[in-house]
Amino acid sequence: MGLKHALDADHLVAVSTIVSERKGFWSSSLVGALWGLGHTASLLAVGLLVIAFHLQIPQKAALGVEFAVAVMLVALGGSVLWKIFRGATFHIHAHQHSGRLHVHPHLHKPAEHQADEHTAPLDYARGLRQGLRHHHLVPIGKKPFFVGMVHGMAGSAALMLLVLAAIPSRMLGLLYIGIFGLGSVGGMFLMSALLGLPFSFTAKYERLNAVVRTTAGVISVGFGLFLAYRIGFMEGLFL
Repeated sequence: MGLKHALDADHLVAVSTIVSERKGFWSSSLVGALWGLGHTASLLAVGLLVIAFHLQIPQKAALGVEFAVAVMLVALGGSVLWKIFRGATFHIHAHQHSGRLHVHPHLHKPAEHQADEHTAPLDYARGLRQGLRHHHLVPIGKKPFFVGMVHGMAGSAALMLLVLAAIPSRMLGLLYIGIFGLGSVGGMFLMSALLGLPFSFTAKYERLNAVVRTTAGVISVGFGLFLAYRIGFMEGLFL
C-alpha cells in the first residue's frame, strides 16, 4: 500500500517539479527518498496522536490540508516557471579551499554569472577523470522533506480511519504506519529516479531542457488549480 500510495498523481506532480531542478540520477533519487521520509514523519506524528488519544480528524480539517497541497503544487510549478522566465541556468563550479578542490552544482540567475568570480565552470565528468576524489554531495535542501510532510498530513485522515478500524493494538497500528512509510520511501525513491531521467538526458541541451522543465511547471500549476477547485467546491470545503 505504501508503494502504491507513492504513485498518487499529486505526489508525482510535486516531486517532478522538484526533480526538474536536478541533473543527476542519484540527486533525483534522493529527492524521492527525502519526500518519503517527510511523508512518513508526519504520518507517524499524526498517527501517534490519533492512536494514543483516539482523536478524530474533522472532515473540514482534512479538506483544508488537502487544499494546502493544491496551493503547494501551484507554488512549486510557479517557482519552476519563474526561474525559467528569469533565465536561471544550471552550472557546476569548482573551487579550492583548505588545499582541496571541491565541486559544487549551482542554479544561477543571469546576474550571478559575472558576480561569481571565485569559481569557474567545470564539467563534472571531466573533473572525475582528472582525479577529483573529494567533492560535496549535490545540495538537496529541505524542500522535498517539507513537501512530503504536507502530503503525509493530507493523507493521514484516510489512513488513520483504516488503521483504527482494522488494527485494535496501538503498537501494531504504529508498526503498520511505519511499514507503510517505508513503502512510500521506496516507491518514491524509484519514481523520482525515473522522473529525473528526462531532465538528466536533456541537461546538455539548454532549450530542450527548458521545454521539459516548463512542461513540468505547467502541469504542476494546472493540476494544483484543478485540485483546489475540486476540494474547494466539489468536495465542499468552501460550501
